[in-house]
Amino acid sequence: MRANTNLFWILFVFFVVADAAYTIWSMIYYGEVEWVGTLSIGLTGIMSAFIAFYLGRVMSAQGGVLPEDRQDANIEDGDAELGHFSPWSWWPLFLAAAIALVFLGVAAGLWIVPIGLVLVAITLVGWVYEYYRGNFGH
Repeated sequence: MRANTNLFWILFVFFVVADAAYTIWSMIYYGEVEWVGTLSIGLTGIMSAFIAFYLGRVMSAQGGVLPEDRQDANIEDGDAELGHFSPWSWWPLFLAAAIALVFLGVAAGLWIVPIGLVLVAITLVGWVYEYYRGNFGH
């Protein structure tokens, strides 16, 4: 995490310098400030500073050193349980198809969107309650 924090602080400095160079260059070339590029590069630098500040706060709040920050750590030191996933579940495929139908409706015709949203709701409920019915009910 420390490396990530340092990386985003370096990115912040880079974008501030790039923003200053872009502003000076646009003033020399056009005779005035080109606001779209100046603001976008500057806001990218500010976002990098936000991320660096957040990562620094998280690192100080966790109270210890993460395995990826230690030189003597093994790969298995950092693999915690990420959750329970169903390798045989068909619900994610149906959910992806329903979301694709919603996006198709946005692109082709808005009358398809409500049908897709109903299918999204059905597939979400099916996926969430997959282990509450049938052979896997508990």
